[in-house]
Amino acid sequence: MIVRPRPGALDLLFALRGSIVPRVAPRVLLIALLAALLAWLHQSGRLRFPEFTVAPFGLLGIALSVFLGFRNNSCYDRWWEARKLWGQLVAESRSFGREVTALFPEDSALRQRLLHRAIGFAAQLAAQLRGTDGAAAARAWLPAEEAAALPARRNRGEAILRAQAADLAALRREGRLGDMLYAGLAGHLAAMGGVQAGTERILSTPTPFAYTLLLHRTAWLFCLLMPVGFVGTLGFWTPLVAAILAYALFGLDALSDELEEPFGLEQNDLPLNALVRVIEIDLLEMSGEADLPEPLRPDRHLLL
Repeated sequence: MIVRPRPGALDLLFALRGSIVPRVAPRVLLIALLAALLAWLHQSGRLRFPEFTVAPFGLLGIALSVFLGFRNNSCYDRWWEARKLWGQLVAESRSFGREVTALFPEDSALRQRLLHRAIGFAAQLAAQLRGTDGAAAARAWLPAEEAAALPARRNRGEAILRAQAADLAALRREGRLGDMLYAGLAGHLAAMGGVQAGTERILSTPTPFAYTLLLHRTAWLFCLLMPVGFVGTLGFWTPLVAAILAYALFGLDALSDELEEPFGLEQNDLPLNALVRVIEIDLLEMSGEADLPEPLRPDRHLLL
């Protein structure tokens, strides 16, 4: 995710880091070159184009911009819901750690085991969502026997939560945890499982492919036909107008593609590594450990 101070007007015009320009530049250049070729043919008399009315292109452009805006809003909703789910995971992890620390101040081994597992759950979930090895990401935070068994589990996040629940159930049977307190801690585990299910739903349910394909094809059709319709009227101004319109339409389409999958490593995706580090710092501090890692910082405005 791009994290930077609010840029000035000049910076907004020329900033490339975090911009969609690098992705759409080849397409915009292609449309501009096509428009320039048609303008040269028309002005040189080698090929004459009639002066079309702009009404059909105006209607098509308005309809296309409305549908692109709707798709962009739908993809942003997915991105924002994913961010809210990870915000909930941060809050639930802190609440779980706070209650564990208050309930078992004298049992440092138990406290550390429960809090480290919570960090391992967040690390495993982030790795799972990015398609990397979740078992390896969680290994450092789990007891040795659990870390060894985790790669064989189909649902590794659920396996970590089951180990947490087993520890809490043992405390309840031993009489060290009352029913109300057990229910409160179990509620935090259930909420963490809900976050995992919500992020998996976003990951496994993309926007309908036919809808995306229709808008993509229509944007290309409009940008390819627009120079033909305008060259008779605009002449050598056609490449500039065509490039501006292509940048707007292709840019919205490409930005929607990035927001649709919020867990990747694109510039506008969520900073999962930084969010995991936030949970790690908070829970390690609650467990009484002094050697705390530093928060992750943006590298050239990019926070992963």
